[in-house]
Amino acid sequence: MKPRLRLILSILAVILAVLSFWFWLKAPDIEVVAVARGQAVEAVYATGTVEPLRWARISPTVTARLVEILVQEGDVVKEGQHLARLDDGEAKARLGELTAKETYLKQDLERVAKLEKSEFASRQSGEKARSELGQAANARIAQQKRLSEYMLASPVSGTVLRRDGEPGEVMQPGGVMFWVGEPLPLRVTAEIDEEDIVRLKPGLKALLKADAFPGQALESSVAEITPKGDPVNKTYRVRLALPDDTRLLVGMTVEVNVILREIENALLVPAEALENGHLWVVKEGRAEKRKVSLGAQGVAEIEIQDGVAEGELVILHPGKSLKEGMRLSPNVGRRP
Repeated sequence: MKPRLRLILSILAVILAVLSFWFWLKAPDIEVVAVARGQAVEAVYATGTVEPLRWARISPTVTARLVEILVQEGDVVKEGQHLARLDDGEAKARLGELTAKETYLKQDLERVAKLEKSEFASRQSGEKARSELGQAANARIAQQKRLSEYMLASPVSGTVLRRDGEPGEVMQPGGVMFWVGEPLPLRVTAEIDEEDIVRLKPGLKALLKADAFPGQALESSVAEITPKGDPVNKTYRVRLALPDDTRLLVGMTVEVNVILREIENALLVPAEALENGHLWVVKEGRAEKRKVSLGAQGVAEIEIQDGVAEGELVILHPGKSLKEGMRLSPNVGRRP
């Protein structure tokens, strides 16, 4: 071989080596994780609130200023016991007016009745007087009943779990002033999407997570499923029973995972690796798109029944820039 040709070939070889090294350096740094075996859990996810099994919210039915609070949080109360008093001065004044009007109309009726007997008053005059008296009496009775609404009473026996409002504040109808109920037993009330509700039934185990207990899964079970759903939010109300020794407190918000089934020794990949029924696998340093068959689908991990093998590297968070055959620089990450 001529020296000049040998020199040209050597230069080309060096250029190819440099280009290969450059392309290797430019390969996207992709986070991957190995397909592994473990327990697959298929669950329905929701959020819920801890509440007593038996409780009531007490709200005023009239607009009035709060005058006196008769109980405090933690107090044990009986059914019918008064909890607070609202300013009833105006209502009492109105009752006095109606009582006075009724008295006047009663006297007027007596006068008209005497005139009727003497035929100095018509029958229509007597009927009108009796009608007006009846209306006044009904108005007075209604006002007497309304007067009782200025004393807030508990509809159930239990413990005052919470109270809102301070003397001097104007309370509005519908604004909850007291929560009264039994501290135990407790339950969780959650709203489940309508597409998932048909998969649930009483007795299924559920795991709860609360910000107050990070890293802990608290057990519960499905106790009740409301027969009628909410057509606006497209959800059904589900109540979960809690053990008496639960560490959860009334009013806490929890994440709910109702366990539908558990599969041992299943092939698992992180949920964020799945893209429209496909996984991206790193094979010989390049990206390869695989269609896979799915099994149990949990929030964090998904069971793969066919399409990948144990130990293969799958790409987490595949983006739109990923192309078939693209050279990659895999960065093996931890499993979630």
